[in-house]
Amino acid sequence: MHDLPSPDPRAAARTDWARGATGDAALELHRASADAGFRSYWRGATRDGSRIVMDSPPALEDVRPWLAMRDVLESGGVRVPRVLARDVDAGFLLLEDLGADTYLHVIDAANADALFDGAIDQLLRLQAIAPPAGLPAYDEALLVRELRLFDEWFLARHVGVLVDGALQAALAGVHRHLVDAALAQPRVLVHRDYMPRNLMPVPGGPAVLDFQDAVVGPIAYDPVSLFKDAFLSWPAERVHAWLAHYHARARDAGLPVPALERFMHDADLIGVQRHLKVLGIFARLHHRDGKPKYVADAPRFIGYLDEVLPRHPALEPLARILDAHVRPAMAARAAGGA
Repeated sequence: MHDLPSPDPRAAARTDWARGATGDAALELHRASADAGFRSYWRGATRDGSRIVMDSPPALEDVRPWLAMRDVLESGGVRVPRVLARDVDAGFLLLEDLGADTYLHVIDAANADALFDGAIDQLLRLQAIAPPAGLPAYDEALLVRELRLFDEWFLARHVGVLVDGALQAALAGVHRHLVDAALAQPRVLVHRDYMPRNLMPVPGGPAVLDFQDAVVGPIAYDPVSLFKDAFLSWPAERVHAWLAHYHARARDAGLPVPALERFMHDADLIGVQRHLKVLGIFARLHHRDGKPKYVADAPRFIGYLDEVLPRHPALEPLARILDAHVRPAMAARAAGGA
């Protein structure tokens, strides 16, 4: 005989809590989605409508930072998920159900202008909020730590490049230029992952998700994240027009954007910083965490870099590294089907 699998005590606790919170003793929960961290989301039908349970195991991912930033954003007029019941110590929240589709599911070339205008509405509200005391800053240490993900995980581990000597010096120079540019930007509240996958098309929205890692940092960071998405690419001319539109609206809203030419320069450079970070993260997900699907989007980020690097002579060493090391490795992988 085979032993039956042990029941998941977390699943039982989650269902019991949800039944008590909704007053529905027969409520059943079904997986809605998983978070990139340890959170998971579960959907259940109640007599009052569909509800979502966020399960955030306290020993693995404290729900308090999510709740604290949710409250900060809501107080500033940002549309965020409504919390209907909570047990912070157990790590359970009962949330309104915002539906199954994000912007990433519904956006296309025809509706992108309108959807992005709604996303800018929420972003301007977010950026106008005074960052709460003690919120971490997008400081030099964090910027450098993120850039090193590209060196260590994408170049060294994924591409197989020995990062030392002249190559290491070239990367250090590029990093210095990107960090100095980021630190020189006007600072506002930064979501850090403000992109279509984290926006829900709902009335009064879009609703903003995945905001728990917010920091104080460069004003151009979130607009670039929105228009140069990790999973969706747009023609460069449309991206330029959307950035200019954001800039005009931010200026009219009294946000501390610099002149348009300077803003576009800043957006280029903070975009490069983000693209390098994401390449590193996707390679780490593949090699360390056994999640290979993300690294398939690496060519998208190389394309973003190719569009920007020629405008910035200080980044020419990075362009050489892409030509000498990254493109040949990616071509070999494509030819080999890996």
